[in-house]
Amino acid sequence: MPHHILVSEFYKSLFGTKVYKISIDAGCTCPTRDGTKGFGGCIFCSANGSGDFVPSNKLSITEQIGIAKQLVSKKLKAQNQPKYIVYFQNFTNTYGDLEKLQRQWKEALSCADIVGIAIGTRPDCLSAECLEILGKMAEQTYVQVELGFQTSCAQSVEYIRRGFENEVYSTAVKKLHSASKKIHVVTHVIFGLPQETKEIMMDSLKFALSSGTDGIKIMNLYILQGTDLAKDYEKGCFSALEMEEYFDLLRTALKLIPQNIIIHRLTGDPPKKLLIAPKWVENKKLVLNRINQLISFSEPEPNLA
Repeated sequence: MPHHILVSEFYKSLFGTKVYKISIDAGCTCPTRDGTKGFGGCIFCSANGSGDFVPSNKLSITEQIGIAKQLVSKKLKAQNQPKYIVYFQNFTNTYGDLEKLQRQWKEALSCADIVGIAIGTRPDCLSAECLEILGKMAEQTYVQVELGFQTSCAQSVEYIRRGFENEVYSTAVKKLHSASKKIHVVTHVIFGLPQETKEIMMDSLKFALSSGTDGIKIMNLYILQGTDLAKDYEKGCFSALEMEEYFDLLRTALKLIPQNIIIHRLTGDPPKKLLIAPKWVENKKLVLNRINQLISFSEPEPNLA
């Protein structure tokens, strides 16, 4: 029976072995933090720019990769040497000194057992020069660009302080593919933003799919200490999704996702020390088991328009 392709299968098909994604910090910032488009960042984003599990950016890229590899190796039982994709995760990793960023990307790729890089960024931070660099790199190695989109709802876009219109995202996807058809574009979508209905959330997913993304990450909204979102939550302005609510949304979403779209994630992984809600995400084993069951019994609708 046809099934959705998970990222683990996708990487193994490309590289012939198990591939782990390890996160590092390039020391970047965001235009919604440095005053270019605002301060404070997106309303849900932690002080670490959604990269709460990475080594310190005071260390070199090579040193960070070494630490991340050690953490992975402690969990491995098999003797085979794994391969890795280095994920530049924190903040906006195409925003800043391009020469410095390019050096960091090349340093990561020069480390042993690294088969590619993933770059987390914003659709409005892809200059022509940056696209040219990424395009050339993708002709030589695996390049994955992860775009924070989150929602297509205009009210939510304003509320979360995203700072760009939907068309900026869809244009960015096209420009990345024009730079090189080998660039693998992944889009982040959040379910559970305040005041969003199920229909609105599915519209956001459909917008991302229709824009030509190669992969999708769906995460439920979680509320972290120290964020502006937490202030609204503590005032009772909205409630977090219950587990059954979220899985109902995923059931519908999986019917919309075509089989050629790679599923990179269907759950968030918040830092427990900062998590306010929802608490059910802390039971990672239960959540992953439920997701595996869901994928096993789901079948996408053909020919999504």
